[in-house]
Amino acid sequence: MPNLKNHMEEVVFNQMKNVLQDIKMCQCEKCRMDVAAIALNELPPKYVVTEKGVLFSKIDALQQQFEIGVTAAIIRAALLVRKSPWHDVPPDGGGAAANTPQS
Repeated sequence: MPNLKNHMEEVVFNQMKNVLQDIKMCQCEKCRMDVAAIALNELPPKYVVTEKGVLFSKIDALQQQFEIGVTAAIIRAALLVRKSPWHDVPPDGGGAAANTPQS
């Protein structure tokens, strides 16, 4: 059975490593996952099923404008998480995900 994958996840996680090094924020797993979730919700998905689909998606990821858009989404998400980290919030709500802009 073929697997369905959002290739954008791989792109975001790969770029997050570099981007978050330059932003002074908590680097705990919860905060990094919040940054990824917020950035991915802002970016268009890039679903692939076949190896050929992965290849085309990776070619797209090499385009400069695409990289700029991903980096910008990660930076916006990181600044939001830095302002409202989940680990400082009681279990009943709040945090960065609660402050994510709705479309």
